[in-house]
Amino acid sequence: MTGYYELKKSGETGYMFNLKAGNHETILTSEIYASKDGALDGIASVQANSPQVGQFERKVAKDGSAFFVLTAANGKAIGSSEMYSSTSARDEGIKSVSANGGTKTIKETA
Repeated sequence: MTGYYELKKSGETGYMFNLKAGNHETILTSEIYASKDGALDGIASVQANSPQVGQFERKVAKDGSAFFVLTAANGKAIGSSEMYSSTSARDEGIKSVSANGGTKTIKETA
């Protein structure tokens, strides 16, 4: 199974998206955009940047949880991961975003 983007409203006027793996697990979450077009531009940015390993910032939270942030060429954050229990699990998450991020499938939900 291949991944897909889940595009949905956030609040009264905002939009956001999640990149889902083929098993329907969320592997990347976007910021909240002011418009649907903004969120679609964010998806296009993930599609363009997710294959590039240098666009992933590997981080560790204060509690020791590992996570990552996918950035655009201009350095702006596009999306972030969940918190992982280890750096190796985080690195597998990065591989999953790289493998699924290029998908053109967008499912809009209510």
